[in-house]
Amino acid sequence: MKRLFLLLGCLFVCAFAAPAATAADAAPPLARGQASAPPDGKTDAERNTVAAAAVATAATREGARSPDLLEHLVDVILELFNVRTSGNTVTHYVISALLLACALLARRIVTGIIFVALKKLAAKTETTLDDKLFPAVEAPAAAFVMVTGIFAALKVLKLSTEADQFIGYGSRVAFSLAIFWGLWRALGAVLDHGQEIAKARNLGIAAFMPWIKKTLLSVFVVVGVLLTIQGLGYDVKALLAGLGLGGLAFALAAQDTLANVFGSIVVAIDQPFKVGETVRIGGNVGSVEDIGLRSTRIRLIDKSLLIVPNKTVAAEAITNLARFTQRRAEQVIGLTYDTKPEQMDAIVAEIRQIVLREAGVDPASVMVYFRDFNASSLDIWVVYASTAPDFQPFMAMRQRINLNIMRAVEARGLSFAFPTQTMHLAGEVAQKLTERSAVRGA
Repeated sequence: MKRLFLLLGCLFVCAFAAPAATAADAAPPLARGQASAPPDGKTDAERNTVAAAAVATAATREGARSPDLLEHLVDVILELFNVRTSGNTVTHYVISALLLACALLARRIVTGIIFVALKKLAAKTETTLDDKLFPAVEAPAAAFVMVTGIFAALKVLKLSTEADQFIGYGSRVAFSLAIFWGLWRALGAVLDHGQEIAKARNLGIAAFMPWIKKTLLSVFVVVGVLLTIQGLGYDVKALLAGLGLGGLAFALAAQDTLANVFGSIVVAIDQPFKVGETVRIGGNVGSVEDIGLRSTRIRLIDKSLLIVPNKTVAAEAITNLARFTQRRAEQVIGLTYDTKPEQMDAIVAEIRQIVLREAGVDPASVMVYFRDFNASSLDIWVVYASTAPDFQPFMAMRQRINLNIMRAVEARGLSFAFPTQTMHLAGEVAQKLTERSAVRGA
């Protein structure tokens, strides 16, 4: 970087210093850049009048634009060295070279002393933002110092009007680029820090941080370019009007894409799910693998990959199966109709105690009741909820409860019911069947 700015300064000096020196040697003291008029037969008074008019015209032209901060700095330096001539002298070249040397020295101080101290200070703080911020803005700060030195050295020299105008444009562009470069690096460091915090806290917006970073930096670059163009004197309003018409045409041609982009923004704001969570979207159940700018990828239970556009995700009802606060079990246990009332009362109380003995069951959620006389069973309704949302521990607990219920039913001599039908026959049909059975038995 130092060699680049040094080479840039040398090129500017070589490009403008030599022609300016030649013009300055031929110019009279009263007119900067004015060539000496050949003898034309005019008197000295007439020639002085013409020269004064030229000086006044040049002064009017130069006074049309107010001097910037860099020009004020150069004027202060020239007054400090008591340089008042309108042409280039040895003093001008010495001051120009000194400004370049001071810029190199200042750059060395900024990068080798100031930022080294700032980095050491940042290492002692708790936050990591300053650890990223200072290294990010170090190079833009050094570039700003070198740009200041190079253009200050060029403005010391007395060049032609066209060269001064060119240097003025170049300085505006160079300073704008250096400032926007520094702000761009600082913004990138802040966004990287925000992405790390989002990942550490397991926030849903962490998946969108790279896209958010690219979008904000792109908008920042566009704004910086427009401001730079406006600083050069161009009409930015006309350019923005043209971009507005083009943007309208683009929006009409890319409605689906924009709808997906806005859908991803809705997902990022609402955070209905995160990568790795199991969700149900539109009847499809699977694990979220990726949340992109256009679509969301879901790995279904059969291991197939489902790609859902984000506009569909934003419009569908989403059931997040990974965010249970509790897991609820509800089941019906059917006993046969030969169960006596005393046995039913006892088995209901025992099942309730079996469920309550489990440490992972919420006691307030337990409900065990003899509920229905079903077609082929006497139904006991059992409901309970776990205190933790984890699926596998819940299933293990449910298995233990079911096995204990089976042991209790077996220990009391009861039987589980299954769909059966009993046919009762009466009258002549029953008598005939009885006689036939007796004959066969004989």
